[in-house]
This record gives sequence, C-alpha cells and structure tokens, in this order.
Amino acid sequence: MNPETKSGQIFDWITLRRLYAFVKPYQLHFYGLVLIIVISAVLAPVGPLLIRYTIDSKIATGDYPGLTNMLILMIGVLVLQGIIQFFNTYLSGWLGQNVIRDIRVQLYQKVLQLRLKFFDNTPIGRLVTRTISDVETLSDVFSEGMAAIVGDILQLVLIIAVMFYTDWRLSAISLSMIPLMLLSTYIFKEKIKVSFNEVRTAVANLNSFVQEHITGMNIVQIFGSEKIEAEKFNQINDEHRKANIRSIWYYSVYYPVADILSAAATGLVVWYGAKEILNQEVTYGTVTAFIMFINLFFRPIRMLADRFNTLQMGIVSTDRILKLLDSDDFTPDNGTYVPTTWRGNVEFKNVWFAYNNEDYVLRDINFTVKEGETVAFVGATGAGKSSIINLLGRFYDVNKGEIRIDGVEVHNYKLDALRQSIGVVLQDVFLFSDTIENNITLGNKSISRERIIEAAKLVGVHEFIERLPGGYDYNVMERGSTLSFGQRQLISFVRAMVYNPRIMVLDEATSSVDSETERLIQDAIGKLMKGRTAIVIAHRLSTIREANKIIVVDKGRIVEQGTHEELLQLEGFYANLYRMQYKEMV
Repeated sequence: MNPETKSGQIFDWITLRRLYAFVKPYQLHFYGLVLIIVISAVLAPVGPLLIRYTIDSKIATGDYPGLTNMLILMIGVLVLQGIIQFFNTYLSGWLGQNVIRDIRVQLYQKVLQLRLKFFDNTPIGRLVTRTISDVETLSDVFSEGMAAIVGDILQLVLIIAVMFYTDWRLSAISLSMIPLMLLSTYIFKEKIKVSFNEVRTAVANLNSFVQEHITGMNIVQIFGSEKIEAEKFNQINDEHRKANIRSIWYYSVYYPVADILSAAATGLVVWYGAKEILNQEVTYGTVTAFIMFINLFFRPIRMLADRFNTLQMGIVSTDRILKLLDSDDFTPDNGTYVPTTWRGNVEFKNVWFAYNNEDYVLRDINFTVKEGETVAFVGATGAGKSSIINLLGRFYDVNKGEIRIDGVEVHNYKLDALRQSIGVVLQDVFLFSDTIENNITLGNKSISRERIIEAAKLVGVHEFIERLPGGYDYNVMERGSTLSFGQRQLISFVRAMVYNPRIMVLDEATSSVDSETERLIQDAIGKLMKGRTAIVIAHRLSTIREANKIIVVDKGRIVEQGTHEELLQLEGFYANLYRMQYKEMV
C-alpha cells in the first residue's frame, strides 16, 4: 500500500503511546489540560439546570430579588466557562506547538544523519511534507484531536446522566434522533477519511512537483518546456482541488443533516413537553432545560466525526514521521578512534561497491596513496571515479573489501573526525542562501574572519570578494545564483581550505571554469597540496601531468596506473584519451 494513502486506525495505541513520549517533558501542562477538560465537561449541564431552577422557582413565583441573584450566578458561570475555555484553547495550542517543535527538531536531526543513498531514492518534496505538513498536522491532534474527543465524550455522558435524572420520558424523546445522527456521523466519518487521504496525497504530489521543477527551472526554460510543465502542474493542482471540493461537499451535506436532526429532536420535545405542561406533568423550566440540553448534546456529536478524522489524520502523520525517525538508513557512527595527528596515507584493498544490490560500480579496487602524494583518477563518465571519493569519506559504505587511512580502517574512526580530515571540492558547487562567510564556514564559529581571508588570498579570490557589496557579508542568494560558476567554484575551494584538511579531494574541480580561473585554482592547489595528500579527479589531463600517480578507471575497474610518462608509453587507454584531448586543444 502506498504510504501516502494509508488511512490508519482511529485508536492506534502503539502510535499514540509513541506520540505521548513527546508529551512527557510537558506532563504538568498535559495533566493541567486534562483537569480543565474535566471541569469544562462538568460545567456544561450547569447552565440548563440553572435556567430550569430560575424559571420554576423564581419567575413562576414572582421572586424578583431571587431572579436577580440567579442572573448574577448565571453570569458568573458563563464567565467561569469562558475562562476555562480560554485555558483549554491556550494550553492545548501551547502543548501542540511545543511538541511539534520538538518533533521537527528530532526529525531534522534524523534527516541530517541519513546516508546519501536515502536521498537518492526519496523525493525531496516528500521529505518536505514530512518535516512541515505532517508535523503541522500533529498540532491539530492536541487542539482538536484526543483531548477534545475525551472532553466531548465526557460532556455527552454527563448530559445524558443529568437528562435522565431530570425526566426520563423527555430524555427518551430527546435522544430518539440519536440512531439517525450516529448513522450519518459514521457515513460522514468514512467518506471524509478517504477525502482527507486524497488531499494529503495531493499535497505531497504538489510539494514534490514544485520543488523539483523550481530546482530544475533552467532545464525547463532551456528546452522550452514551460507549457508542458504548466499542463502537468495544472493536472496535479486540479487533483488537489477536486480532493478538497469532495471534502467540502461532505461537510456541506453532513452539517445541515445534523442540524435537521437536532431541530427534529427539539420539535419533539416541545410537542411532548407542551402536552405534559398542560397535564401539569412537567414544568416550563424542565422543557426549556431540555431544549438547551439538546443543543449541548448534538453539538459535540456533530464535532466528533470531524475530531475523529483529525485524530486519524494525526495518527497517519505520526506513523509516517515515526517511520522516518525509526529509519536505520544512516551511516553508523560506531567508531571511537580520533587521532592526534593525521599523516594522510590512503589504501583501498579489494573494494567492491554497488549503489543497488549486486549491480557493482566498483570492482576489486586496489591502490595506495602515500603521505603527501598527489594521485589522479581519470576515466569515462560513469567509470566509478566519484564513487571512490564517496567511499573515502563514508558517504557510502563498501560492500566488500576495506579502506584504510593511516593504517586504520575507516569504520573505526569517529565519523565527524574522519570527514573533517578530508577536504572536498565538487564539480557541482552548492552555495546556501547566506553570506559568503557563512557559506565558507558553514556556521562553524571557531573559524575566524582572519583565517577565511588568509585562505581566500591563497586561492586568489580575496579581492573579488572585497569588491562585492558588503564583502564577506554579501548574500549569494539560493544556490549562489548571483555569482558566476567560476566564482562559486573558487568560494567552495576556500571552504575546503579553511578546515585545513590533511587529505584534499578535487572532483572535477576545474572542469567547468575558464582558463584564468583555472590558473588561480592551480596556483592555489600548488600551495595547498604542499605536504598534503591529494586525490584529484579531472577530465582535463593537462591539470594532472605532475601527479605522482595517475589511475585509469574503466567500467568500475582499474585498468592502468602509473605516472603521466609511463602511461603514455603503454599506448593504452590513457594514451588514447590524452591524444584525443591534445587534438581538441590544437
């Protein structure tokens, strides 16, 4: 079953118990809310009883001083009910907002820990729905869900008890419409449940579509697909509209039916009560009280169906959230080793790796990189070069074999220590909508402005940054859209340098920049790599001629390795690739 359309159960006690665990830090407020709900239910039948007493004992006897006292008492009860309602609304909302804040924090922390493979297989829009829409739904569970249902049921029980205590005949007539009311409520609950699931599915589809297509808007416009994508969006949006209209239609039918049944019960009470008044079997006050009882009784019944569905949707959202929180698709951080110094020796030994099952993209990879050496990887697109560096930082884990840094298997390192020792500059540069400084430090307050400037000067980008409005405080906007590709690449290079890594990885770092920018980066590389281990992946073979070793990868296997001159003498894969690029340059 599609998780987006799972209907769930109204009382899924396992899920509710898990949800209650998030309430524990606020137990005082929670039990205070329960007490307020009980008081509110107890006060519900007080009003009609006071009206009955006032009519029969004060108005009928002409006791005007007593009538004044009863009026003051009823105003006091109304004020008390208003105060109770205020605390009920405020506490339930306060509790809900604090709980969903805690859940959203835990959820985002969980997302931060998930391995890259999870994001490869999960649409971003669906994750946005989990962390925003699904979590927000839980707020309604507290304000309109479980607490409100308990209050409504308790109020119904008390009202029925008071009604039968007052007059069992009028009570039976008042409740004569209850079977029809319960039937209509059940039908409404089932219909609106399906409708709500359709709405939730439509919202998830909208989130996924909008996020994906806004991110890829340049592709849409480059290929002139605006009209096609607009039609797709209209179709998805129309499904969302239809789902909402269906739910509106059910509400439009149910509430008038409920009002008609309530009016019918009131009419029967008036008809029977009038006859009994003439026979002096009941009083005016009793009939008036029962008319008020009917309104108090039918109102929570009308709301119960909606509240049950709110609770049900909350259970579904909670179930989705808990599945994400319980996901074990994260990189285990069981290592404890944190070295005092890093040398930078890297060894891949019989490494096999597949993104999916047994479809291996790396097959029996063996190589070593000694401290301070520069090793370059070359090969066709899809050969497995980028997979090698992903494994080095444990963004993915090997299927077979082992990877060692300074003689220690990477799984034995503490994960954050391992990754901080490796600086990475990727071909696809991502900058956040933030200042240049924060994009370089990623919020690490231990990195000073002086250290940033030093690294920027080393790269040769300091003067360019200083010319921007605000300098290092300049906001680069989302994905660095206000900067050129080369400028974004240079900033990402500075970002890698300020962390002072022992191992530097460059994944196609100069493949898409102009010659001048490439010279800046190459100059910086020469300074930065002095005494450091470097792993370089490049299409431009001219940038790696001076590497200590060049490793050629083809279809997931190492087919050649050696220096530039040695590989040319082999007259193999590398030599052919080098001659092809040389002709292109000529």
